[in-house]
Amino acid sequence: MAEKTPAPQRVGMFGGAFDPPHWAHRALAETALHQLKLDVLHILPTGHAWHKSRVLSSAADRVAMCELAFGDLPNVQMDQREIHREGPSYTADTLRELQSEYPQAQLFLVLGADQLLSFKNWVRWQEVLELATLAVANRATNIGADVPLDNATETDLSSVDLPFELLNMPLKNISATAVRARVGQPAQSVDALDVLVPEPVASYISQHHLYQTPT
Repeated sequence: MAEKTPAPQRVGMFGGAFDPPHWAHRALAETALHQLKLDVLHILPTGHAWHKSRVLSSAADRVAMCELAFGDLPNVQMDQREIHREGPSYTADTLRELQSEYPQAQLFLVLGADQLLSFKNWVRWQEVLELATLAVANRATNIGADVPLDNATETDLSSVDLPFELLNMPLKNISATAVRARVGQPAQSVDALDVLVPEPVASYISQHHLYQTPT
C-alpha cells in the first residue's frame, strides 16, 4: 500500500498584479520558501484589482509571465483563482479558501513593505490578520524608474503597529512601474531588461510587444 503524502503544514500566499513579475518578486518568493520553510507557496496573479487605478495587462499575459518567472522554483503552485473570480478580489476571500483546503496548516501572507504600510486600508484587513501570519520583505524607499539599482535605503517599518515576521531579503529597488517605463523608452533591448526581470520574462515582453506605452 502506497504511503500517504503528508498534508502541507506551512502554506504561503503571494499575490500581486505581476505586471510584470520582476527580480524582486522572484527573490521574495525564494526567500519566503526558504526562511518560512513553506511546503507550498501559491502565486496568485490579481484578478479585478479594486485598488489599481490603471488597467492591467491581460490575465493570460500575466499568468504566462508568472510561469516563466516562478515556474522552476520548488514547492511553487501557480494559482489562477483570483483571475477567475467574479468582481473585486480580496485577500481575505482567498485566505478563507486556502484555510478550507489546508485545514491543519499555518498560513503565511507574503508581501512587501509598501503593502504593509497601507495594510489597514485593505478590505477586511482584521480578518486577514486572523487567518495568516504576515511575512514582510523590506524594500527601498525610492524605487522610481530613474533610481540606480544599487541606491537602496531601507523603508522604516518601526511605526507599524501590526504583528509581522520580517523576511531576511536583500533590498532590491525594482518595481513593475520601473520595468514598464524602461520598456517604453526608445531603443531598449531585451538585454537591457535582464537587470530588472528574468530573461524569459524579458523575452516574453519583447515578443508580445507589452508596455510599449509607459504606465
